[in-house]
Amino acid sequence: MEAASLQHLNPTSRSQPLSRTADFFALTKPRVMLLAVFTAFVGLMMAPGHLDPLLGSIAMVAIAAGAGGAGALNMWYDADIDAVMTRTAGRPIPCGAVSPAEALALGLVLAASAVAVLALALNVMAAALLAFAIFFYAVVYTVWLKRRTPQNIVIGGAAGALPPMIGWAAATGEIGFQPFILFLVIFLWTPPHFWALSLNRADEYARSGVPMLPIVAGRAETTRQILIYSVLLVPVSMLPWALGFASGLFGAVATICGATFVVLAWRLRRSGEAHRRAAHRLFAFSILYLFALFAALLVSNTGGGSSPTGSALADPAATRSAPTALSERAQWVALGSPSLRAHEV
Repeated sequence: MEAASLQHLNPTSRSQPLSRTADFFALTKPRVMLLAVFTAFVGLMMAPGHLDPLLGSIAMVAIAAGAGGAGALNMWYDADIDAVMTRTAGRPIPCGAVSPAEALALGLVLAASAVAVLALALNVMAAALLAFAIFFYAVVYTVWLKRRTPQNIVIGGAAGALPPMIGWAAATGEIGFQPFILFLVIFLWTPPHFWALSLNRADEYARSGVPMLPIVAGRAETTRQILIYSVLLVPVSMLPWALGFASGLFGAVATICGATFVVLAWRLRRSGEAHRRAAHRLFAFSILYLFALFAALLVSNTGGGSSPTGSALADPAATRSAPTALSERAQWVALGSPSLRAHEV
C-alpha cells in the first residue's frame, strides 16, 4: 500500500509513458508531416468528382502515416549525423530516448500500413505514389544522395513534392496535370528553402560530413543558385492562375509572394557580411510563402475564388453543377485538417 502510494506521488513515473509517446511522435517529424498532409489535402480538394469525406479522411491519415514513417526511417539512418549537429542533437535517438531498433520498427510499420490502407481503402495508384515517395525519401535521398552530392536537396526534393499528386490520385485514381504543376512548385521551392537554412548551419554540416552546397561550392555560388531557383519558381507558381484552375485571388497572392521571394533572394545574394540575417529572413519567409500559396489555392477551390474552379475545368463532362461541387468542398473545409496548422518545415 505504501509503495503504491509513493508511486502515485512520483510525477516522473506517471509522466514516463507520455514522454515516450512524445519521443515516438517526434520521430515522425510532425512539422514536415503536417506540411505534407496540407499539400496533399489541397491536391485532393482540387480533384474533379466527389470523394466521400470518410474516404478522404482515411486518405489523409494514411498520407500522414506514410510521411511519418519516412521521417522515422530518416532519423534512424541519420542518427550519427544528428548527434554531431546542434540543430538535431536533441532528437530522440541521439539523446537516447528511443533506440535505433525502435525507430526502425516504427518507420517500417507506419510506412507499410499507410501504403496498405491507401491501396485497400482508396486505390492502387495513390498507394503506389505514396510508396514511391517513402522509398525516394528514405532510400534514394537519405541513404544514397545526402552524404554523396551537394545536389542532394535538389534531387531528393522530389519526395517532398509528391503529396499533392498523391492527394489527387486518392480522389481520382489517376495522375493529373494540375497536381503536377503543384509538384513543380514544391520541387523548385525546396532548394532555396534548405540552402538558406544550410548557409547558417554550414559549420555543422561540415562537421557531420554532409556535402551541402555552401560547403562544397561556397557562399557565393550557393546564393547564386538560390536566386536562380527563386526566379524560376515565380512563373511556375503563376501557372494555376494562368491556366485557369485558380482564382484571381491566387494570382495576386502568387505575384506578391513570388516578388517578395525574389527580392529576399536578391538581397541575400548582395548581402556580403550580413548574409546570416538575410539567409534567415529568406528561410523564414519561404515557409510562409509555401503555406500562403497553397492556402490561396485551397480557397480558390472552395468557393472563395472565381466561379468555375479547377475541378470543372479538369472535368468538363462532370454532371454535377458548380454550386453543388463548391458545397461539397465547403463541407470538407468545415471538417478541417490538422495540416492547416503547419507553418514550418
